[in-house]
Amino acid sequence: MSEKRIIQRGLYFDEMEEGAVYAHSPGRTVTEADNVLFTTQTMNTQSLHLDAAWSADTEFGEPLVNSMFTLSTLVGLSVAQLTQGTIVANLGFSEVRFPAPMRHGDTMYAETLIAGKRRSQSRPHQGIVEFHHTARNQDGVVVAVAKRSTLMQVSPEALATEGAGEGAAECAWGAAAERPTSGGAA
Repeated sequence: MSEKRIIQRGLYFDEMEEGAVYAHSPGRTVTEADNVLFTTQTMNTQSLHLDAAWSADTEFGEPLVNSMFTLSTLVGLSVAQLTQGTIVANLGFSEVRFPAPMRHGDTMYAETLIAGKRRSQSRPHQGIVEFHHTARNQDGVVVAVAKRSTLMQVSPEALATEGAGEGAAECAWGAAAERPTSGGAA
C-alpha cells in the first residue's frame, strides 16, 4: 500500500498559463428551489424571480433565475480546478454581463480563460491573475461573462527555486505543510 497522500487543490500562480482555457466539469442544473432559496436568502424580492403569475405577463413568460445566483455559480464551477486552497483573495469583478437569462431547469457549463497574470510587487510570494469566466446553458447560449481579478499563492516549490525560500511561503500560510486545502476565499 502506498503512503502517498494526494490532496485536491487548485493551481498555484506559477502553474497558470496565460491564454489557457479551462473547461469546468460537471455542469450544474439549476432548479426552481435553488432560485427561490438564493433569492430569499439574499433579500432580493424581485417578482421576476419569485412570482410565477406576475412573471407570466413579462416578455419571458416565466420566472428567471436570479443573475447573482448565475454569477456565483459561474465562479463556483471554477473553484475546484483553479483556486481551491491556492487563492488568497478575490480582488474584484469587472465587465459582468448576462447576455441571456437562465431559466429553471437550465444546466450551466463554465469555462475560464487565464487572460493575464503578474507577480505582486508588494507581496512577492503571491501573484495577480485575471480570469475571464464564461457560462453557457445546455444549448451553448452564453448566459454570463465576468472578468475577475484574484490574488494567488506562488507554489512553495517555485519560491524555493527562486531563492525566496521558506520564509515567503510561511508568511502567508504558516508552515508550508499547514496550508489550507479547503474553505477560505472562492
